[in-house]
Amino acid sequence: MAARGLDGFEVTAIAEEAHLPYDRVALSKALTGDPADVDLTLGDPTMWDLAGVTLRTGARAVRIDTDARIVYTEDGRGQTDRHAYDELVLATGSNAARLPIPGADKSYVYRTLEDVWFLRAEIGRLAEDLGRTPVVAVIGGGLLGIEAAAGAQSLGAESIIIDGSPWPMNRQLDEGAGQALTRLIGAKGFTIHGGVFPSEVQTDDAGRVTGVVMADERVIDADLVVVAIGVRPRDELIRAAVDAAAETGNAGRANSTDNSGSAGLELGPRGGVVIDEACATGAPNVWAIGEVASFGGMCLGLVAPANTMAEIVADRLHGGDATFPGFDTATKLKLSGVDVASFGDAFAAEPGALEIVYADPARGVYQKIVTTDDARTLLGGIFVGDASPYMALRPLLGRELPAEPGAFLTASTAGAEGGEAPETELPDDAILCSCNNVAAGTLRDAVNACGTCEGKDPVQDVAGLKACTRAGTQCGSCVPMIKKLLEAELTKSGVTVSKALCEHISLSRQELFDAIRVLQLTSFEDIMSRYGTGAGCDICKPTIASILASQTSAYVLDAGRGTLQDTNDRALANMQKDGTYSVVPRIPGGEITPEKLGVIAAVAQKYGLYTKITGGQRIDMFGARLEQLPDIWAELIAAGMESGQAYGKSLRTVKSCVGSTWCRYGQQDSVGMAIQLELRYRGLRSPHKLKLGVSGCARECAEARGKDVGVIATADGWNLYVGGNGGATPAHAQLLAKDLDDETLIAYIDRYFMYYIRTADRLQRTARWQEELDGGLEHVRQVVVEDSLGIAAELEAAMATHVEHYEDEWAATLADPERLRRFRSFVNAPQEQDDSIVHVPERDQIRPATQAEREGARVSLGASIPVRAAALGEGV
Repeated sequence: MAARGLDGFEVTAIAEEAHLPYDRVALSKALTGDPADVDLTLGDPTMWDLAGVTLRTGARAVRIDTDARIVYTEDGRGQTDRHAYDELVLATGSNAARLPIPGADKSYVYRTLEDVWFLRAEIGRLAEDLGRTPVVAVIGGGLLGIEAAAGAQSLGAESIIIDGSPWPMNRQLDEGAGQALTRLIGAKGFTIHGGVFPSEVQTDDAGRVTGVVMADERVIDADLVVVAIGVRPRDELIRAAVDAAAETGNAGRANSTDNSGSAGLELGPRGGVVIDEACATGAPNVWAIGEVASFGGMCLGLVAPANTMAEIVADRLHGGDATFPGFDTATKLKLSGVDVASFGDAFAAEPGALEIVYADPARGVYQKIVTTDDARTLLGGIFVGDASPYMALRPLLGRELPAEPGAFLTASTAGAEGGEAPETELPDDAILCSCNNVAAGTLRDAVNACGTCEGKDPVQDVAGLKACTRAGTQCGSCVPMIKKLLEAELTKSGVTVSKALCEHISLSRQELFDAIRVLQLTSFEDIMSRYGTGAGCDICKPTIASILASQTSAYVLDAGRGTLQDTNDRALANMQKDGTYSVVPRIPGGEITPEKLGVIAAVAQKYGLYTKITGGQRIDMFGARLEQLPDIWAELIAAGMESGQAYGKSLRTVKSCVGSTWCRYGQQDSVGMAIQLELRYRGLRSPHKLKLGVSGCARECAEARGKDVGVIATADGWNLYVGGNGGATPAHAQLLAKDLDDETLIAYIDRYFMYYIRTADRLQRTARWQEELDGGLEHVRQVVVEDSLGIAAELEAAMATHVEHYEDEWAATLADPERLRRFRSFVNAPQEQDDSIVHVPERDQIRPATQAEREGARVSLGASIPVRAAALGEGV
């Protein structure tokens, strides 16, 4: 509605849950992610601030009166309210289906945010109470069941899948595909029990779950049972309206569809309210969308049809004539490392349909394309293990294929020798984003400024396309195709899709890195003479400095490299708002002796520094003048400490919990591993800062999954997570490998970091780098774990060279009088202080004064007053 305009409309949305409307498709993120970091809110929250739009949360609709056009609601305190309407849209969704077996009341479902938050807390509680890894049995082998099992496993539980069907996802996959999927998810550590239905949730005398009894009398041990067997439409309002009409003698009208009755509503054969192709119910001015809408006798719990129905109703309310084309049943499993997709007539039910199949059970790969009997028109397909053709084929459903069907079986030798599916240009009316029903032509219009977006300016990046068309904003599976379409349109328009580092260097960062490495270039001048123009800029200079630092062990400020660095790197310290600097000694793994703590305290007192414990388990000291830095570091280094490199695009910290050394729940020595990792990767320069975390058990006290590399202990070793970031767009790390021994863990981290350093863009965090790689996490896994590029030994050797030649930058500075010349505030008066710097006391420490406070008393703490550096550069 808002996208079409709200003129003449007053829209009231009534929601039973207390939250803003959120994306149920992404519930697994809420299960595995930190609740404080996960935001599933649908759309822009400011939408609810628009004039004419009202959102009522925490209000449950309890009755509708279609004759009087009133909706009655009740809040959590039992207060009732009534809402008159001109048009009513029923979007009540569905409930998770329950099991009609003994003990079912001891099981849980996976449907709302409250459900997943409870399961998250319950798995943690069980781990603590039991003192071991809890076992979670998920009943249901469909999409939701597999994702729930994966979520439980990522939280440290052992996951078991129980499915009455012979293979998982049997509604989307045929037997061959089901067998391949079973092999893939079995390799992920899931235990699967298929072909037999559960008959009871077993409990002990205290009412605690102990297992699931199967129909064949087997007992599967479990500590928690989650039911994910499907959904049932929430049609109680409709049923109540039908019953009320019957009681008042209007039963005939209640079940009619002529829009003339007092109720006029009809229940579908499987529940839900019957709608026509306009998404209108049998009652006047009442519409229904989503899982509660029964069309053709079916109610489906899929997001794409729900969004399409919403578009149709909005169009109708604006006087349009859009119609619902039927259900798009395409599905794609969102499970890291398990590639599964199904669409169209996947079971070849169409008379005369042909099935072109490639299957490799040993690899867990199955690909099938279904066509008409002349092998030309695409009817559907199934992909397991390698779903790379899915995005290109799905928009061509019902159209003639641009190549022989076998060419699209990329896993086979027939498929372009195992390469990508044939390139094809999608027709304008082909739906590229089915979640939001966005056609390829709509995206092309946005790129070519044909009126799609407000303002009609051309869109030249993926973010702009998403904002303009909403394509790729829900499940995200179409984003790679959006990117390809964008690049193709820009190329056709004569716009060169540039990957240049900056205006001075036409190479991408990856290309420049490889060129410097192969030619063994060591100076900015040599690099610019070969690959650049001009004198460089604040983009290419620090980038080249970082590349040189990651490939050589030379002191970062020598041989003219000091002028390339950012301000903080030039001073080997972070500049603060008042021109002073912070000092951060390394505290590997957060472990520090009382003696070293005493040195830090003495230094802070002596130089009058503000102290704060950082989020990375270190101590930060603020307020040091430039010329004080060498003296401060001399005292810290004499006590056995070194630079924490808080100023560099490099390794920052490795956060840890106390692990098995002290904690009664710890399964491995997390502190020891954290120290080992921090001492190994210290000084490692990279495209962006790097952070690691090591947790001693699944309770995750070190918040390892919020780091670029997260390590979580298990009873059998270490689970390795990669690609987690904080910052403005946080991302949780994803599981790369599990139950690793120490040696394998370190080898994989070596490879991961070096591959990232070689291939990432300038200032690109690991999360974004990982997302933008073709193949994403699976590509990373193939390179790092399976050595698909044959460079594992080379990456490990590069890291070994870094470790061998590491030198603390501040120790190197103190050892060379020439290097110390950089650290003077004033060239001609190195000990003179800048009186413009004013500090004021606050909470028994100091802070920079505000402008108003500068006019007041000047404060001096300790032996000195921090001053602003007036000169800082190469060799001054």
